[in-house]
Amino acid sequence: MNTELSDVDQSRVDAVLSRGTYALDHKPFRPLLLLAVVVAVLTCLSLLSFAIARWHGVV
Repeated sequence: MNTELSDVDQSRVDAVLSRGTYALDHKPFRPLLLLAVVVAVLTCLSLLSFAIARWHGVV
């Protein structure tokens, strides 16, 4: 099976990849920043729920 493209097909592929969504330079994925954001949101929600529980006399 031949996996190489002809020159015409390769130029079409290059044209599609050079415009629109594919042409954007994306920032690298930062999993530690995502983890920090998730932990911060969960901490804030936990503190809010604890404050509401104290306000209603549950805790």
